Amino acid sequence: MRMRMHKVSAKVHKDTRAFFLFLAPSLLGVIIFVLLPFLDVFVRSFQTVVTKQFVGFKNYATIFSNQAFQLAVKNTIRFTLVCIPLLVVIGLLIALPVSRMKSAGTIKSLYLFPLAMPTATIVIVWKMVFYKQGFLNLILTQLGEWTGLWGEVHFDYLGSSASFWVLVFSYIWKNAGYTIVLWLAGILGIPNELLEAARVDGASERQCIMKIILPNLKGSLYTIVILSFLNSFKIYREAYLVAGAYPEQDMYLLQHLFNNWFVNLDFDKMAAAAVCVGGFLLVVIMLLQRIWDKT
Repeated sequence: MRMRMHKVSAKVHKDTRAFFLFLAPSLLGVIIFVLLPFLDVFVRSFQTVVTKQFVGFKNYATIFSNQAFQLAVKNTIRFTLVCIPLLVVIGLLIALPVSRMKSAGTIKSLYLFPLAMPTATIVIVWKMVFYKQGFLNLILTQLGEWTGLWGEVHFDYLGSSASFWVLVFSYIWKNAGYTIVLWLAGILGIPNELLEAARVDGASERQCIMKIILPNLKGSLYTIVILSFLNSFKIYREAYLVAGAYPEQDMYLLQHLFNNWFVNLDFDKMAAAAVCVGGFLLVVIMLLQRIWDKT
């Protein structure tokens, strides 16, 4: 008995050591490229740029009273609150009918096509569509002439409050693909026997969706929400290339602000703002985790 326990203990020790050996490279990379740089940023957020003199919370007070920071925060929060529900719902509404197709596993790769497109190509397309002389105004002009309801349309979508919705459309178009694929993975992972048994008992398609499919997609929903939330902070490339460093104010996000502060060498402001944004992201993810654990 003692010999058997010794063998079990040796095996557990060996497996544990192998686990940490496999984990070490990734953990080391996170420490070197994420934790240590963030610690350095945290320290710099309490210092001046040149002399590195300790100034307490002065940098934080400066950014919170900065109008550009307030505008960027407001637009970023608004963008996130609009985009994530739209992306989740649109992805689910497309994934549900696609999951019933026999070729669902084959065609789902097509939805990832927008992610494979270079950013510069996407930007050119958006400029061709949404500029004053773009395709959208051309189509609306032709439609107005055909119906007789309006004349020529020369609306500036990127130079007005509509620019925000152009950004929302760009985000959803680019990220809907992986959302659909994740929803499909969750739906196709539900045992077909459950659905067949429910249909035999007289359940309608709506009841199957509400009582069987949706309750079994909680894990997929959590993954999609977290990825969508993080990806909402990665829309800057498209916004910058379309409208530049100083776009219309409804399109001005935190990423624009960070870029402009970097150009102006305002590293003290950048450090304080980065700590605030990083802390906010961490708190939101932890709250989402707790909510999901309780449901």
